[in-house]
Amino acid sequence: MRRNLCVGEESIFGLSRRQILNQFGLGLGGVALSQMLSSESAADSKILDKTHFPAKAKRVIYLFQSGGPSQMDLYDYKPVLKERHGQQLPESVRKGQRLTGMSGNQSSFPLGGSPFKFSQHGQSGQWFSETLPKTSSIADELCIIKSMHTEAINHGPGVTMLQTGSQFPGRPSIGSWLSYGLGTANEDLPSFVVMVTKNKGGQPLVSRLWGSGFLPSKFQGVRLRSGKDPVLYLNNPDGISRQGRRKMLDKLIELHRSQVDANSDPEIESRISEYELAYRMQASVPEVSDISKEPKHILDLYGKNVNNPGSFTANCLQARRLAERGVRFIQLYHPGWDQHGGLSGGIKGQCGETDQASAALVTDLKQRGMLDDTLVVWGGEFGRTCYSQGKLNGDNFGRDHHPRCFSLWMAGGGVKGGVSYGSTDELGYNVESNPVHVHDFHATMLHLLGIDHERLVFRYQGRRFRLTDVHGKIVNCLLYTSPSPRDATLSRMPSSA
Repeated sequence: MRRNLCVGEESIFGLSRRQILNQFGLGLGGVALSQMLSSESAADSKILDKTHFPAKAKRVIYLFQSGGPSQMDLYDYKPVLKERHGQQLPESVRKGQRLTGMSGNQSSFPLGGSPFKFSQHGQSGQWFSETLPKTSSIADELCIIKSMHTEAINHGPGVTMLQTGSQFPGRPSIGSWLSYGLGTANEDLPSFVVMVTKNKGGQPLVSRLWGSGFLPSKFQGVRLRSGKDPVLYLNNPDGISRQGRRKMLDKLIELHRSQVDANSDPEIESRISEYELAYRMQASVPEVSDISKEPKHILDLYGKNVNNPGSFTANCLQARRLAERGVRFIQLYHPGWDQHGGLSGGIKGQCGETDQASAALVTDLKQRGMLDDTLVVWGGEFGRTCYSQGKLNGDNFGRDHHPRCFSLWMAGGGVKGGVSYGSTDELGYNVESNPVHVHDFHATMLHLLGIDHERLVFRYQGRRFRLTDVHGKIVNCLLYTSPSPRDATLSRMPSSA
């Protein structure tokens, strides 16, 4: 018999599993189910009881540099490109490969050497541009992958690919997969937090990039903003006390439970858990956002913008504080790396905003004993061309998008430090050795977190989906447990050698 509820009608598909347990066998199954559910908080919701193998990393801080940083102006030293500045890109190098519409119709492709000086740093002798004085000081902590590649040639598909494993919108983001698989270590904070540098132009960064896709919505990222309300709609409106909010939530959850009894919709369960998390966050978010008790030497380590909420510097410090409190995946976005023109000034400006804070984060984690089990990632969606977009006017030029090779670095969390992995040709146009696809990067990241990328799956519309789709292989040479003498040799040589 159907019964009407104020929150909707009973499911037309008959009895749910919960109703069967409640109505048959004297309801003992329902009692058992209720006991099981009540003993599990929303924060404990995860698909894996334990990792597939021992994890090296417990958490990830991903410093995503949106726009496509120019690898040959930061990490991938190309002296031959500098020597051939102004010469034409040989067709034997390009091989008719696809270009964007912004430079594909150019009548010529003049090579553009980097306007910046490069030098070697650390015992590992890794190469860095002069624009990265602070990052170069932690050279021996970094594993720089110089042979990353992707198929995406434009920003939207490129960022989506790095963040979800697919160029097409609708897939779960990396943080959502980790929340789904591992849950959180702190029930008072989300397992997946997002921060975007304020007041930056560039390509739009939309919420689907940290969305849960077809996973339950409780696994989506929660964005922390600058200002008095770090999380929108979290604080009580005027006239509503915390006790009043608690009573309202209790009554609302009763209604949702009635609906779940009638129709066991996972999204209703997600909504309940999100309401409860939001209530707990009313106390936890103000505490984690308050840096007034941070010592002066730590604030000085991060730089002068650390007291400017919403800046990349402030967000890096917040990332460390969130990591300390058990947040599983912390995603920072810093736009502005899309230098189609004005390359020299644009790179200097971007590095001025990110260099010190990025290095400070790694240093801060290390001195607290957290770097060993925290994986820090720095990189964008693709690289830049070795040729000039438009006319080459001395050192004043720009670079177009280039998906065939780009650089990305990782630190801590079980990766080998002081290593440059992979190489590109002498002009920086194609990968020459040890290519690492985006799917391989994702597979390796999950491996460091103790997850077999082929076994973390979700069935949707008749198919078993995963972050790496049907691809991906672990790059074992990057892992601290599998040393490679060849890698150490590569790290001491220019990529063109």
